[in-house]
Amino acid sequence: MLLLAAAFLVAFVLLLYMVSPLISPKPLKLAGAHVVVTGGSSGIGKCIAIECFKQGAFITLVARDESKLLQAKKEIEKHAINDKQVVLCISVDVSKDYRQVENVIKQAQEKLGPVDMLVNCAGTSIAGKFEEIDIERFSRLMEVNYLGSVYPSRAVISTMKERRMGRIVFVSSQAGQLGLFGYTAYSPTKFALRGLAEALQMEVKPYNVYVTVAYPPDTDTPGFAEENKSKQGNFNSSVGSDGYMLSSLTCGMSPVTTITEGLQQVVTMGLFRTIALFYLGSFDSIVRRCMMQREHCEKEEKTD
Repeated sequence: MLLLAAAFLVAFVLLLYMVSPLISPKPLKLAGAHVVVTGGSSGIGKCIAIECFKQGAFITLVARDESKLLQAKKEIEKHAINDKQVVLCISVDVSKDYRQVENVIKQAQEKLGPVDMLVNCAGTSIAGKFEEIDIERFSRLMEVNYLGSVYPSRAVISTMKERRMGRIVFVSSQAGQLGLFGYTAYSPTKFALRGLAEALQMEVKPYNVYVTVAYPPDTDTPGFAEENKSKQGNFNSSVGSDGYMLSSLTCGMSPVTTITEGLQQVVTMGLFRTIALFYLGSFDSIVRRCMMQREHCEKEEKTD
């Protein structure tokens, strides 16, 4: 019975594949490509810019702090592989004014050519209990983490569609795959990026433009950029075994790049859900234990 069910499942997936072909996009050749990195003056953004520059790309760094941008430019230029490469720095807040962002992208394209890849790294985080976070911080995080990716993407998308080529990367977070204690202001902004990416990928796929959502853990290392060099064109980009499990568990209606990816999600879903239940139980236990300890401490303080 189980073998019959498995055979039926495989046959169904193969039929689906034949009816609606899933063509894996070719990786973008970074040699000579124009890559724009927002939030590129530090952290993951700077690491990605360095890795792209090592492969011969022309880089536009976009961030607010001009002094940090200039410092990042010096660091990146050390990794040039030819004397033609350029690192352009533009200081702007990508979350405030779309017209300003649009003008910045036009300036970059006038100097370095059409944008081949946009990496949206601009973002910020805050941790705290829901009722203790200033209400203004919720709107500010949504501006930076969500609109800060919408505006640059909107500014490059028309040219990418006209050229029938392009890559857009949204750097989300594992906190954008599941809600975590203390991240009521942060997690929703990263969840929003996935919804944007799914809808946008459906629109632009016929134009050979591909969208990727990266889900890094709490990390800031060149290893993240190195691992993602092999994931161009994939919709989901995860880091590590936990990240892989989360990507499978939360795949839902997300696009898949290859039939192998889809089959892996189908096969592993049950096992990963079982593991996730243990994780959730552990999280609940930790929260409950901390709450009880705090209440006990408060009672002791009142007694004293």
